[in-house]
Amino acid sequence: MKRIDFFYFFGSVYAGLSVLRIGELARAAGVELRWRPFNVRPLMQENNVALRSEARKVTYMMRDLERRSAIAGLPPVKWPVWPTDPALIHNKVGMLAADEGWIEPFTLASFKAWLFEGMAFGDDACLAHVLYKLGKDKDRTIAAAQDPRIAALYEASTEEARGHGVFGSPSFVTADGELFWGDDRLEEAIAWAAGTHPLQTR
Repeated sequence: MKRIDFFYFFGSVYAGLSVLRIGELARAAGVELRWRPFNVRPLMQENNVALRSEARKVTYMMRDLERRSAIAGLPPVKWPVWPTDPALIHNKVGMLAADEGWIEPFTLASFKAWLFEGMAFGDDACLAHVLYKLGKDKDRTIAAAQDPRIAALYEASTEEARGHGVFGSPSFVTADGELFWGDDRLEEAIAWAAGTHPLQTR
Protein backbone atom coordinates (compact mmCIF):
# COMPACT_ATOMS: atom_id res chain seq x y z
CA MET A 1 0.00 0.00 0.00
CA LYS A 2 1.42 3.39 -1.04
CA ARG A 3 0.59 5.51 1.99
CA ILE A 4 2.33 7.96 4.30
CA ASP A 5 1.23 9.40 7.63
CA PHE A 6 2.44 12.98 8.04
CA PHE A 7 2.76 13.79 11.76
CA TYR A 8 3.16 17.52 12.36
CA PHE A 9 2.62 20.20 14.97
CA PHE A 10 1.17 23.67 14.44
CA GLY A 11 4.18 25.56 15.77
CA SER A 12 7.03 23.58 14.15
CA VAL A 13 8.97 25.73 11.68
CA TYR A 14 10.34 22.78 9.73
CA ALA A 15 6.89 21.22 9.58
CA GLY A 16 5.82 24.38 7.77
CA LEU A 17 8.22 23.68 4.92
CA SER A 18 6.88 20.13 4.60
CA VAL A 19 3.27 21.31 4.76
CA LEU A 20 3.85 23.54 1.74
CA ARG A 21 5.47 20.78 -0.34
CA ILE A 22 4.15 17.38 0.68
CA GLY A 23 0.79 17.42 -1.06
CA GLU A 24 2.23 17.92 -4.55
CA LEU A 25 5.04 15.42 -3.94
CA ALA A 26 2.67 12.73 -2.67
CA ARG A 27 0.25 13.18 -5.56
CA ALA A 28 3.08 13.04 -8.11
CA ALA A 29 4.33 9.78 -6.57
CA GLY A 30 0.86 8.21 -6.33
CA VAL A 31 1.09 8.03 -2.53
CA GLU A 32 -1.94 8.41 -0.26
CA LEU A 33 -1.26 11.20 2.21
CA ARG A 34 -2.78 11.25 5.70
CA TRP A 35 -2.46 14.55 7.57
CA ARG A 36 -1.88 13.77 11.27
CA PRO A 37 -1.78 16.70 13.73
CA PHE A 38 -0.25 15.66 17.05
CA ASN A 39 1.26 17.17 20.19
CA VAL A 40 5.03 17.10 19.85
CA ARG A 41 5.67 18.84 23.19
CA PRO A 42 5.47 15.82 25.53
CA LEU A 43 7.52 13.73 23.10
CA MET A 44 10.24 16.38 23.04
CA GLN A 45 10.21 16.52 26.83
CA GLU A 46 10.58 12.75 26.99
CA ASN A 47 13.73 13.12 24.89
CA ASN A 48 15.09 16.08 26.90
CA VAL A 49 14.67 18.55 24.03
CA ALA A 50 13.95 22.09 25.20
CA LEU A 51 14.31 24.53 22.32
CA ARG A 52 12.93 27.42 24.35
CA SER A 53 16.13 27.45 26.39
CA GLU A 54 18.47 27.06 23.40
CA ALA A 55 18.68 30.57 21.96
CA ARG A 56 21.55 29.85 19.57
CA LYS A 57 19.81 26.84 18.09
CA VAL A 58 16.59 28.80 17.63
CA THR A 59 18.47 31.61 15.86
CA TYR A 60 20.09 29.03 13.58
CA MET A 61 16.75 27.36 12.89
CA MET A 62 15.14 30.61 11.83
CA ARG A 63 17.98 31.41 9.43
CA ASP A 64 17.89 27.84 8.12
CA LEU A 65 14.16 28.24 7.54
CA GLU A 66 14.86 31.27 5.36
CA ARG A 67 17.49 29.40 3.33
CA ARG A 68 15.44 26.22 2.85
CA SER A 69 12.34 28.18 1.93
CA ALA A 70 14.27 30.07 -0.77
CA ILE A 71 15.79 26.84 -2.14
CA ALA A 72 12.32 25.28 -2.33
CA GLY A 73 11.08 28.26 -4.36
CA LEU A 74 8.68 29.42 -1.64
CA PRO A 75 7.89 33.07 -0.90
CA PRO A 76 10.20 34.88 1.55
CA VAL A 77 9.37 33.84 5.09
CA LYS A 78 9.06 36.12 8.08
CA TRP A 79 10.55 34.98 11.35
CA PRO A 80 7.43 33.36 12.79
CA VAL A 81 5.98 34.15 16.19
CA TRP A 82 7.56 31.46 18.38
CA PRO A 83 6.80 29.83 20.76
CA THR A 84 3.20 29.84 19.65
CA ASP A 85 -0.22 28.32 20.42
CA PRO A 86 0.43 27.85 24.16
CA ALA A 87 -3.07 26.50 24.82
CA LEU A 88 -3.02 24.22 21.73
CA ILE A 89 -6.16 25.91 20.37
CA HIS A 90 -4.90 25.96 16.79
CA ASN A 91 -3.77 22.36 17.07
CA LYS A 92 -7.17 21.28 18.36
CA VAL A 93 -8.91 23.09 15.52
CA GLY A 94 -6.57 21.16 13.25
CA MET A 95 -7.72 17.93 14.85
CA LEU A 96 -11.32 18.98 14.30
CA ALA A 97 -10.49 19.72 10.66
CA ALA A 98 -8.95 16.27 10.29
CA ASP A 99 -12.07 14.70 11.79
CA GLU A 100 -14.39 16.66 9.50
CA GLY A 101 -12.35 16.28 6.31
CA TRP A 102 -10.93 19.78 5.69
CA ILE A 103 -7.50 19.33 7.23
CA GLU A 104 -5.36 19.96 4.12
CA PRO A 105 -6.71 23.43 3.24
CA PHE A 106 -6.78 24.40 6.92
CA THR A 107 -3.17 23.35 7.43
CA LEU A 108 -1.96 25.10 4.28
CA ALA A 109 -3.77 28.34 5.07
CA SER A 110 -2.59 28.23 8.69
CA PHE A 111 1.10 27.77 7.95
CA LYS A 112 1.00 30.42 5.23
CA ALA A 113 -0.48 32.86 7.74
CA TRP A 114 2.24 31.96 10.26
CA LEU A 115 5.27 31.92 7.97
CA PHE A 116 4.41 34.58 5.40
CA GLU A 117 2.00 36.94 7.17
CA GLY A 118 3.48 37.05 10.67
CA MET A 119 0.39 35.76 12.45
CA ALA A 120 0.53 33.65 15.62
CA PHE A 121 -1.03 30.21 15.96
CA GLY A 122 -3.83 30.19 18.49
CA ASP A 123 -4.42 33.92 18.15
CA ASP A 124 -8.05 34.87 17.61
CA ALA A 125 -7.03 37.04 14.65
CA CYS A 126 -5.11 34.20 12.99
CA LEU A 127 -7.94 31.71 13.41
CA ALA A 128 -10.47 34.26 12.15
CA HIS A 129 -8.28 34.95 9.11
CA VAL A 130 -7.78 31.28 8.24
CA LEU A 131 -11.32 30.10 8.95
CA TYR A 132 -12.85 32.97 6.96
CA LYS A 133 -10.86 31.83 3.92
CA LEU A 134 -12.34 28.37 4.31
CA GLY A 135 -15.90 29.57 4.83
CA LYS A 136 -15.98 28.36 8.44
CA ASP A 137 -17.70 30.11 11.35
CA LYS A 138 -14.92 30.98 13.81
CA ASP A 139 -16.92 30.84 17.03
CA ARG A 140 -18.66 27.57 16.15
CA THR A 141 -15.40 26.01 15.01
CA ILE A 142 -13.43 26.98 18.11
CA ALA A 143 -16.25 25.79 20.36
CA ALA A 144 -16.40 22.46 18.52
CA ALA A 145 -12.63 22.07 18.87
CA GLN A 146 -12.98 22.24 22.66
CA ASP A 147 -15.18 19.14 22.71
CA PRO A 148 -13.66 16.34 24.82
CA ARG A 149 -14.00 13.99 21.86
CA ILE A 150 -11.61 16.16 19.82
CA ALA A 151 -9.18 16.29 22.74
CA ALA A 152 -9.31 12.49 22.89
CA LEU A 153 -8.63 12.22 19.15
CA TYR A 154 -5.66 14.58 19.50
CA GLU A 155 -4.29 12.53 22.39
CA ALA A 156 -4.81 9.33 20.40
CA SER A 157 -2.91 10.78 17.44
CA THR A 158 -0.07 11.76 19.78
CA GLU A 159 -0.04 8.29 21.30
CA GLU A 160 0.05 6.70 17.86
CA ALA A 161 2.99 8.92 16.93
CA ARG A 162 4.76 7.84 20.12
CA GLY A 163 4.10 4.21 19.22
CA HIS A 164 5.80 4.71 15.86
CA GLY A 165 8.88 6.11 17.62
CA VAL A 166 8.20 9.71 16.60
CA PHE A 167 10.13 12.26 18.65
CA GLY A 168 9.90 15.45 16.58
CA SER A 169 7.95 17.37 13.96
CA PRO A 170 7.69 16.85 11.07
CA SER A 171 7.79 13.07 10.95
CA PHE A 172 6.69 10.69 8.21
CA VAL A 173 5.64 7.08 8.72
CA THR A 174 5.10 4.81 5.73
CA ALA A 175 2.58 1.96 5.52
CA ASP A 176 5.26 -0.58 6.46
CA GLY A 177 6.26 1.43 9.54
CA GLU A 178 9.42 3.12 8.24
CA LEU A 179 10.02 6.39 10.12
CA PHE A 180 11.62 9.52 8.68
CA TRP A 181 12.16 12.74 10.64
CA GLY A 182 12.66 16.27 9.38
CA ASP A 183 11.76 18.27 6.28
CA ASP A 184 15.11 17.31 4.77
CA ARG A 185 13.90 13.68 4.70
CA LEU A 186 10.57 14.43 3.02
CA GLU A 187 11.56 13.35 -0.49
CA GLU A 188 13.19 10.20 0.86
CA ALA A 189 10.06 9.35 2.85
CA ILE A 190 7.85 9.80 -0.22
CA ALA A 191 10.17 7.57 -2.24
CA TRP A 192 9.99 4.86 0.43
CA ALA A 193 6.21 5.05 0.54
CA ALA A 194 6.10 4.78 -3.25
CA GLY A 195 8.46 1.82 -3.29
CA THR A 196 11.13 3.66 -5.29
CA HIS A 197 13.71 4.29 -2.57
CA PRO A 198 17.24 3.14 -3.57
CA LEU A 199 17.28 0.62 -0.74
CA GLN A 200 14.10 -0.95 -2.11
CA THR A 201 15.22 -1.17 -5.73
CA ARG A 202 18.63 -2.81 -5.44
